[in-house]
Amino acid sequence: MKEMKLVSKRFGKINPLSIDEYINFDGYKNLKKALKMEKTSIIEEVEKAYLRGRGGAGFPTAIKMMGLAKETNKEKFIICNADEGEPGNFKDRYLMENDPHQVLEGMLIVAYATGATKGYIYVRGEYQKSISLLKWSIDEAKKNGYLGKNILGSKFNFDIEVRSGAGSYVCGEEFALIESLEGKPGRTRVKPPFPTSVGLHNKPTLINNVETFSTIPSLIEMGGLEFAKIGTPSSTGTKLISLSGNVKHKGVFEIPYGVPIRDVIYKLGGGIEKDRKIKMVQLGGACGPIIPDYMLDMIIDYERFEEFESKTGAGAIIVMDERFDLFDILLKVVRFFQHESCGKCTPCREGHIQLANLIIKFIERKATVKDIISLESLARVIHQASLCGLGQTSPTAIISSLRYFRDDYIDRIEHPQKG
Repeated sequence: MKEMKLVSKRFGKINPLSIDEYINFDGYKNLKKALKMEKTSIIEEVEKAYLRGRGGAGFPTAIKMMGLAKETNKEKFIICNADEGEPGNFKDRYLMENDPHQVLEGMLIVAYATGATKGYIYVRGEYQKSISLLKWSIDEAKKNGYLGKNILGSKFNFDIEVRSGAGSYVCGEEFALIESLEGKPGRTRVKPPFPTSVGLHNKPTLINNVETFSTIPSLIEMGGLEFAKIGTPSSTGTKLISLSGNVKHKGVFEIPYGVPIRDVIYKLGGGIEKDRKIKMVQLGGACGPIIPDYMLDMIIDYERFEEFESKTGAGAIIVMDERFDLFDILLKVVRFFQHESCGKCTPCREGHIQLANLIIKFIERKATVKDIISLESLARVIHQASLCGLGQTSPTAIISSLRYFRDDYIDRIEHPQKG
């Protein structure tokens, strides 16, 4: 099995510090093409491509672009969400460190199509190399006429500024990110209104993640219909996968949607270290479902993932072999969300404390049937009643484990002496 490289085609082939090498490898040619197109035509191409956000939620990119384009405010913003804090995900860092100009080119095309006046890249604070490379690339783009006023001799003006997060996981959620950019504590807002109407500084704002913006130049080059031929009807194009855990070859791989998870693990990842058996695989990151080995023939696709009451996530596949205990993993996941909860809403703030207490009972083999009922009920309350998407997806690992590993729970209840 080979990768299909669209957004990762320059990885390792150009010096990311060199704008000349980027330009010589088809860089900024799609911005030039876009500047000759009608703005509405660019959005139509994105709509034909059925490009969905690569950050996790999978919202159609064209709808966001249409929403921003129709706003008449003189100030409109674009934000690139590079606050990649989900455990198991590292593909956005690869994009920023290997091809930073592609991120800028994607933002420029979207800005031109929607009439945005300024862009921000909100980067995870721990990604210092990414921050340095982006700042360097922005300066180079300005010197060469790709950013600033009258870009490439046109009437299009646009600038990009890099801002750093401070380590808060919840700032990956779009409203918390906006609050942080405004200098406030990173906490979500009640919606609607949505950012394309009332966003940064109460101005219309479009937010997409690094991979989404990086996909735009290839989409413009191919045309929307050709792009849509890649993948599946509900999930078009390619996806960067962050493969980690007990596989032989860890790393970032680009695949077309529709590839079975098992192929990614065994054909790209080389299988499991020392040929051990797979106990479980977590998809998407800490907020994603945990599935057993027999489900690995499932394809990577937005519709298929909906059965988990979750999204595809940002593309992480975390493989855990038979040496690992389900409940130890669940406790780590719950502790992570307990620590990262912003504390604004009660279900998330208090719920994770109680989830941890219940999981500990299963680890210590002191749980009862009443505890499994409480665990399931509490996880669903957090899922349905938390204020933001991060809180809502935080119990996905528990909900999926109750569905696919229920025998493990029952065993802990029926055999307390094993421990």
